[in-house]
Amino acid sequence: MSRITDIIHSVPVDELTGSISVPVYQTSTFVQEAPGINKGYDYARSNNPTRKALEDIVAKLEGGDAAFAFATGLAAIDAVAKLLKTGDEIIAVDDIYGGAYRLFTQIYEKFGIKVHYVDTTDAENILEFINDKTKLIWIESPTNPTLKITDIQKIAEIAKPFGALVVVDNTFASPVAQLPFELGADIVIHSATKYIGGHSDLVAGLVVTKTKELSEKIKFIQNATGGILGPWDCFLAIRGIETLELRVRQQSENAIKIAEFLTTRHEVDKVYYPGLLTHKNHEIAKKQQNGLYGGVVSFSLKNDTVEAANQLVTSTKFFKLAESLGGVKSLIAHPAQMTHASIPREKRLESGIQDSLIRISCGIEDVEDLIQDLEKALTIKENLVLKEN
Repeated sequence: MSRITDIIHSVPVDELTGSISVPVYQTSTFVQEAPGINKGYDYARSNNPTRKALEDIVAKLEGGDAAFAFATGLAAIDAVAKLLKTGDEIIAVDDIYGGAYRLFTQIYEKFGIKVHYVDTTDAENILEFINDKTKLIWIESPTNPTLKITDIQKIAEIAKPFGALVVVDNTFASPVAQLPFELGADIVIHSATKYIGGHSDLVAGLVVTKTKELSEKIKFIQNATGGILGPWDCFLAIRGIETLELRVRQQSENAIKIAEFLTTRHEVDKVYYPGLLTHKNHEIAKKQQNGLYGGVVSFSLKNDTVEAANQLVTSTKFFKLAESLGGVKSLIAHPAQMTHASIPREKRLESGIQDSLIRISCGIEDVEDLIQDLEKALTIKENLVLKEN
């Protein structure tokens, strides 16, 4: 069976009515036959049929034991962090999502959980920091926003003797392009707001677990802390999954052409995209990501200033200035002032996020229209990106 057929037919037909769409069970509670005797549902925080359908589909997509839907991507990250206790340590990719950095440094570090930020593009860099206290190795591959690639399989091989769990944020690749469990990961995370939802109309997070033991722990945390995804948003996420492969393939095709275009522009300093042969870990990405490199491209300007970046990101027509990514409409963002503003400038620079770094999320529009849009923004009369520092 092809991947796309499998994805589409992983969405179940409703057994009760034959509905080809998963019904939205918009209810807070369920009538019981007697105390403790029910049809598998008692209270909507603990379980809901629409949410269960989404979770079952995602578990199948990722090849995990179970999946759990949360109200946001950060709620999903928070649920995994709750596996830890005081004295535990995390090794995290240095170019980490700004919200995860804020959560780890401003919430969990004050509870006595230490976080080491490491450039994991060379897996052996973690050897300096890994020890018996290391409980999680936190990977984004590709990372946000400099699209660094980590060899997940090598990280898993290093982590195993220490008993550390490998957590992979698979948001940028999606399960269409990358299956971290096949590479040795223990937990997979998604901001389902992005490619899985795919239409910029919901906010959601997912945790997928490899083993039954981890599934039981995350299920307990989900129920105990209550950060669940509501049934309507679960329905929207399921709707998004039905076109996931088609969208990701088109977005990836657009992205590689745009990345190649940007490399020809004299206003551009660096282009970050795993699909480019010049990318540091292109071969690893090629192996891990099934020949699909995602719809996100980042680039910096020769005039490496916030002002230059501001003028460019406010000069596009089809690339809308907004946070988020993965939707059918193309977006453009300035991480230093938007998605990664919570990270101190010196930390941003250390991880490769220059002042002029711009992140674009390619939608499914005609790629020539998108290229012309960027070309016009780069060549605007008296545009700061053309000026010398």
